[in-house]
Amino acid sequence: MLYGLKIAMRYLTASKAQTALLVSGVAVGVFIFIFMSALIGGLAEFILSRTVGDISHVTIEAEIADPAILIDADGFLLAAIEQGRQRTATLRDTETWVPLIETVPGIRAVSPQIAGAGFLTRGAQVAQVSVTGLEIGRESAILNLEGYIIAGSARLGSGVVVLGRRLAEDLDLSVGQVLRLQSSNGVTAVLTLGGIFQTGTGMLDRSSVFVSLPTARTLFALPQGVTRIEIKLDDLNAADDTALRIRALTGLDAVPWTDGAEQLMEALNAQAQTGYFLKTFALITIVIGVASALLLSTYRRRPEIGIMRAMGAGRGFVVFVFVTQGALVGLLGGVTGATLGYLALLPFPRRDEFVSGTLPMDITQGSYGLAIILTVIGAILASILPARAAARVDPVQAIGQ
Repeated sequence: MLYGLKIAMRYLTASKAQTALLVSGVAVGVFIFIFMSALIGGLAEFILSRTVGDISHVTIEAEIADPAILIDADGFLLAAIEQGRQRTATLRDTETWVPLIETVPGIRAVSPQIAGAGFLTRGAQVAQVSVTGLEIGRESAILNLEGYIIAGSARLGSGVVVLGRRLAEDLDLSVGQVLRLQSSNGVTAVLTLGGIFQTGTGMLDRSSVFVSLPTARTLFALPQGVTRIEIKLDDLNAADDTALRIRALTGLDAVPWTDGAEQLMEALNAQAQTGYFLKTFALITIVIGVASALLLSTYRRRPEIGIMRAMGAGRGFVVFVFVTQGALVGLLGGVTGATLGYLALLPFPRRDEFVSGTLPMDITQGSYGLAIILTVIGAILASILPARAAARVDPVQAIGQ
């Protein structure tokens, strides 16, 4: 085996220019493989961060119980209690549920909230808004309010409101001004504008208002409980499994973000499949290049192969020499291409620092080890045909050439 390895190395070093060209071709294929892996993976992360990164990964919504119904023994309806129009569904015992949910592995943050509709008033100007009450200190647990603030502070307190830039422009508001917020229950609160944010999402920037949880309790007349609990995960792809764990642990109806996001998932799957096709073509190019080069080497070295066969070298030994030669080409090209790919991806920002208008390249998804392994395997497979052709050389005819 060592002697076969020595011969394979000698064949590679005998024609350095050809070997360098072959290794370079393999390295280019590996570079394309890594580049496409980083691009496709980074693009998927970028899309998810822009669409799902700032929303709840698992949500527990309060539901109003069905009205009580009285039915006699014969199945006839006797009476039904009609629900009040202004009744708000609530999740009670949140002081118990929240610490319990936080013990589930993979959960980054839990945010109990009170959500409802209202009207924001400044002078004669009125805007319909969506009101969300957040716990003080958890303002950025789900939506990164602190990161989107362009004026003032995201810190909520008693009598403080934070709203979007477009809404502030529509009402000609600035930080520190006083305004009125009336809930759908008819309760009005006088608040001070503490901060203005800009997420880049039109609906959120134009119609969303954030207040503290105590302020929301006053506005919507909810002395206890919340209307929903939003949960942020370390890995948003684990939302389905985490939702099942929360349901089993608490009995609450935990809904993952993937429910109703079928179109987004289909688009991401289609994008991933496109990446697989492109990377497959890169590997096919490597296989064809290695196979053609080794096949040419076989015909060039027929006399040498004939001498080895005449001196007693078996067909297995000849196959081993050429397969080893192919494996070495794949290894050298794979390592070179992976190194060049890593160096080329270094200038790009990390996945948590993606900037709009630039290629969302994720250096962590370059699949460097996988690229090297697949390249070596592909090169070995590509060398089998030339190796078998070399093993079938007739020693007498080969020496006579």
